[in-house]
Amino acid sequence: MVPLARNRVRLTRCVHPMAAIIIFLLLFLCLLSHYYINSVQSMQGLDSLVKHLNSINGNSRIDSNNNFDDLLNGHKNSAEEDNDITSEDKILLHLKATDMEHRVRDLLKIRASVRNELRELESRRRTVMQELSEAQNKLEVMQSQLIKKQQEMDRINLSLKQTKYAQKEVQLRSNSLLVPPLQLLPSAPQTNDIQINNDLTIGRNGQTNGRSYHWCRMHNCFDYSRCSLFSPFLLYFYHPEDVEDIDDVKNIDAKDEHKLDDEFHKIRTQILDIFNGNIHVTFDPTIACVYVVILFKNSDHQLLTKDYYNQYLHSLPYWAGDGRNHIIINTFTDLDLQSTDGIDLQKASLVQTNFNLHTFRPNFDIILPQINKKTPLKYERTEDNTVSMVPSRRKYLVTYLGSIDSNNYIHKQIMTTLLKVSSHLSTNNEFLLDFVCDEKTKRLCDNQTLVLRQSTFALILPPIDNHMIFTTNMSISLVNILSSGSIPVIIGGDYLRLPFDEVIDWRLATISIPIARITELHFLLRTYSDADIIEMRRFGQLFLDRHLISVNGIISTILSLVRQSRLQIPSPVAREEPSQTLFNETNPMKFFDATSGLVLIDTNPEIDENLGPIEPSFPSQVYQRNYSLVISNGYRIWNDHRFDPFLTFPATPFDPLLSSDAKYIGSSYGFRPIGGGTGGSGKEFSESLGGNVPKEQFTIVILTYEREAVLIDSLQRLKGLPYLNKVLVIWNSPRAPSIDLRWPELGAPIRVIRAKRNSLNNRFLPYADIETEAVLSMDDDAHLRHDEIIFGFRVWREARDRIVGFPGRYHAWDDMHTNFLYNSNYSCELSMVLTGAAFFHKYYSYLYTYSMPKAIRDKVDEYMNCEDIAMNYLVSHITRQPPIKVTSRWTFRCPGCPVSLSEDDSHFNERHKCINYFIQIYGYMPLLNTQFRADSVLFKTRIPHDKQKCFKFI
Repeated sequence: MVPLARNRVRLTRCVHPMAAIIIFLLLFLCLLSHYYINSVQSMQGLDSLVKHLNSINGNSRIDSNNNFDDLLNGHKNSAEEDNDITSEDKILLHLKATDMEHRVRDLLKIRASVRNELRELESRRRTVMQELSEAQNKLEVMQSQLIKKQQEMDRINLSLKQTKYAQKEVQLRSNSLLVPPLQLLPSAPQTNDIQINNDLTIGRNGQTNGRSYHWCRMHNCFDYSRCSLFSPFLLYFYHPEDVEDIDDVKNIDAKDEHKLDDEFHKIRTQILDIFNGNIHVTFDPTIACVYVVILFKNSDHQLLTKDYYNQYLHSLPYWAGDGRNHIIINTFTDLDLQSTDGIDLQKASLVQTNFNLHTFRPNFDIILPQINKKTPLKYERTEDNTVSMVPSRRKYLVTYLGSIDSNNYIHKQIMTTLLKVSSHLSTNNEFLLDFVCDEKTKRLCDNQTLVLRQSTFALILPPIDNHMIFTTNMSISLVNILSSGSIPVIIGGDYLRLPFDEVIDWRLATISIPIARITELHFLLRTYSDADIIEMRRFGQLFLDRHLISVNGIISTILSLVRQSRLQIPSPVAREEPSQTLFNETNPMKFFDATSGLVLIDTNPEIDENLGPIEPSFPSQVYQRNYSLVISNGYRIWNDHRFDPFLTFPATPFDPLLSSDAKYIGSSYGFRPIGGGTGGSGKEFSESLGGNVPKEQFTIVILTYEREAVLIDSLQRLKGLPYLNKVLVIWNSPRAPSIDLRWPELGAPIRVIRAKRNSLNNRFLPYADIETEAVLSMDDDAHLRHDEIIFGFRVWREARDRIVGFPGRYHAWDDMHTNFLYNSNYSCELSMVLTGAAFFHKYYSYLYTYSMPKAIRDKVDEYMNCEDIAMNYLVSHITRQPPIKVTSRWTFRCPGCPVSLSEDDSHFNERHKCINYFIQIYGYMPLLNTQFRADSVLFKTRIPHDKQKCFKFI
């Protein structure tokens, strides 16, 4: 290092001073030029930066927050750090920096102004975007509304088209609906002036009998002119107190004071009570169709001779000389008026128990079951008087307990033959026969009812007098056997007759064999299957309950037989339940509208699907088969569980169907085939009902109890529902609805019916406001989509005699307790469809209210439960068919609704009890299992894009 320093010193000393100054100036100029160039470049860079920032500010927000003062100070500091700059250069640099600072500050002000403008523009942009979004939403809503309005317009056009078609149908229809004319009634009582085929009649030996009436029939001994086809079948009843005012009878009665004994006093009181309250009875004899005379037994009836009877009958005020149109009811159990010599009944029809083969006039006289002091006025089936129909085969195959007349040849032959047959079967213990009932078998004969309940079949032997076709003993045996659930086997049935056999087909409940066939009795009885045996027991119980076991049933059968079977006059119309509405003209129903300040928000998430045309409400056609049904199917009405011979109903679900070709040729009125008959997929399907019956609508019945919010929500969902006739709200609460309660507009009428009392049976009353055959029963919390309802309605139209609905249940067997349990689990098999969401025919409302055993309705009231189970039992008992479940839905209540009664444990316990209690009433389990479910046609079917399914989501 030292030598190098010395060289530098030496070099410096050698340079000329002037040269040193020149070098210094050159260096200074170089530095000054360098600084100036850098300063200019910095200003140019700053200008370009500002221009760049301005260009950016003109298009978008300035994101940079750099401080230009700091930048300027940075340039100053870097310049001052250079020690070679002179003071003049520093002043010049300071002046340029100050000018640049003012310029930069101006640029910053411009930037701030631009930034504010950009913020304002951004705010306006956001507002515009929000308005655009709202406009788009409104557009979507309007487009949706446009689609709905378009659909409504299409449905209105379709409805208009249907209306024009219906108008054309009415104009072209050749046969008008039958309307009953004014009732035709006679204007005067019977007189002797009118003679009804009063010619000589032919006796049994072919000889003429001038005054004999043994061969009286309806055509030659009855005056039809007093009983018009459209008359109400009025009868005049001779009250005993009125008849006793007759002078001739009074003189005869004066011989001795006759007092009625206790037994027949009861019978007399019961019969008189029935006639006094019967709807057929009139107190005006001038308009009567028939005249009824009742003969009661006196305590000293032996004194009532043939002269008394002739005097008594011929002195009746309206006997008219020959007794035409008179019905004589003989309550004597041991007296045959027809066979008593000297008693002239003339043209009067006789009703009694004991009849002789030669004096009985078929289809004119009537065989009467015995009426005694044990016969109740009315009969109600309960668990105490019902015998189980299962098992079908009981301990004994056939039994007979009773003493016979061994001196009678026929009885002796029957006894001998049957004992021989039974001796070969003694090991099987199938025959239990006792024809003596002596001291050895007295206990067995005294417990005859118990033995009959252990017998599959029971014998009825012919009367001792082989000329008798029916006797009091036969009547007693018939009733006892049927009451025990056994099947009567009538020996000699080829000539014997049974009560009311003019209308009752006893072959359905009894077995009749000739006496010569008793050797083959065992083989014959063994051929009956278990199903045949139970079915015969069912018919036996039907005939017993309706016609044999009560005084009211016997009298009703007599009058209905004459009215319906002989005169072909339909039975009285079934009574409908009056519809006492809560709202009327003085108390109108209040609806949601703008004037009330309350507007119902449409929260109905209905599927965008056309389900049918919008049509005004129209009722179903009623009473179309009043007269044709009686004339053509009168015998069937008496011998079918599905019908009631005592009443006429507006319509039944069992009417015959028209053939498919007849709908297009001559009988097209009211039919709406799909595509006019050409068929089609979803579009054509939604425009017409199709099916096998004419167009119709349905009525919704909703039972509710003080759940207004839930009810209104359910009603709201029914708005715009096709084929809806009206909605009936059964208000089960004694408290009226809230004053400020608002009801939705549905497009169909709403009727709020005030219930007489809080009962679940009110769900099935035949209300007069139900004007359609189809009834949709719904709970107030049931939420069903429109497409589900319409689909269920369409299915019901093809199974009108069934219950068609959504929630399925079944009766499960409990092997441990040997009884049934109510089960609501998911299952591949079911036997019930709950009526909280189900279609059924209004006809079943009549049967539920008037024909079903009262004990069942009482149990429903006791538990406030099980009315749906009771309806399923009734329909299955009548039709012997299971219900139909539609769609895969297993529940029908809304998930957000309040907790219902069905979620309570006691609810299921009560239903378990109902299941078994109803079995005791019917005597067997009526419910039938089914593994069938109805889903829509084309469901899950791949179809072309230009076609539609029948239902999009079913």
